[in-house]
Amino acid sequence: MSLIRALIRPLALLAALLSLAACDAADFGDPPKPMGNFAMGHNIVVGSTAQTIPISRQVTAEDWEKVMTEAMDERFGSYEGDKLFDFGISIDGYVLAPPGIPLVASPRSALIITVNVWDDAKRQLLVEGGKQITVLEGTSGETLVGSGWTQNKQAQMKKLARNAAKAVQDYMLEHPEWLGLPLDGAAPVEEVREGQKGDPGDTPAPAKPATAG
Repeated sequence: MSLIRALIRPLALLAALLSLAACDAADFGDPPKPMGNFAMGHNIVVGSTAQTIPISRQVTAEDWEKVMTEAMDERFGSYEGDKLFDFGISIDGYVLAPPGIPLVASPRSALIITVNVWDDAKRQLLVEGGKQITVLEGTSGETLVGSGWTQNKQAQMKKLARNAAKAVQDYMLEHPEWLGLPLDGAAPVEEVREGQKGDPGDTPAPAKPATAG
């Protein structure tokens, strides 16, 4: 029974990974997306939490920590806003595709992470428990027959880490209020000047009553 229980979690992980659509960091190399007041503070990745399955290529926790840290730096390091956000990322699970039978059994590489975002100014986590994100490698000429045939595990990890960093950015942009970005077309928070709303100094003085002649 203990062997069966030991297999349940990896098999459930594989089923979850293979049921998802592939995505790719297709915007890599494009100009950075606007992120309002954002600047990255700490960028902490923990790889010792990773689960995998026997068919996957195996890598160390340190390998994942290095490649994910680099991908986050690459994605967020150029922003120079005045509001710091710290990232804590755990590697929850991964599959790095081994060589399979082309077009018959070509497993897809995948990565699951949980990201926690800390707002330095508020001194609090923005979402308790964090956000779990799952990414797959995209489809290309190199992955059509399974990336296990065309890429080594370092290349697979780098691609997955870049996809995950892009997904973290997309998650941040789903919450423009965190970043001081416009909400539904409204002016950004920093552009609302004093006197635009509720400033007594901007209220016209009441007209004086007419005096009887």
